Parts: sequence; C-alpha cells; structure tokens
Amino acid sequence: MLIAVIVALAVGTYAFRVSGVLLRDRLDLPTWARQLLPVAAAALLAALAATAALTEGTGFAGWARPTGVLVGVVLAWRRAPFVLVVVAAAGTTALLRLLGVP
Repeated sequence: MLIAVIVALAVGTYAFRVSGVLLRDRLDLPTWARQLLPVAAAALLAALAATAALTEGTGFAGWARPTGVLVGVVLAWRRAPFVLVVVAAAGTTALLRLLGVP
C-alpha cells in the first residue's frame, strides 16, 4: 500500500510539473498576473521561511532559533560562503541554547 501511495504521488507531481510546460502556450495570462507570479513565489517562500524560523509546534520557537536565522541572513546578504553561513547560524543557535536562551 505504501509503495502505491508513493507511486501515485510521484505520478501526480510529475503530471503537475509537465502540465505547466505543455499548457504554457495555451494559457494567456494578463500582464498584471505575469508580473505578480514571481513576486508571489518569493512571498510564499519568505512566509514559509519565517514560519519555520519563528514557530515550533503551535507556539513561539524561542529567541535562539530566530537569532541564528538572522545571523545566517546577514552573512548570506554579505555574500559569505554557504558553508560559513550554515555553520555560523547553527553555531549561534547552539551557543545561545547552551547559555540557556530558549
């Protein structure tokens, strides 16, 4: 049963992605919608990142995780190497938790 569910989800995902390529020429979006789509994708990604950074379960995640994310964002904005960004963000979070910051 589990294999059938996995195969069904894989086929559905593939069909969903291929439909965009196949229907691209048939669907005529207004200009405002074409301009809004990239912004909407960025807004959804930012909302997902904010939710993951700020919440745990049904409540606030504490101050350590958002501080670590903020350190990672600042380093990424300053164009630091990716490994440094990840290690600094995780290290900041770990250090704050070690010091007792929730």
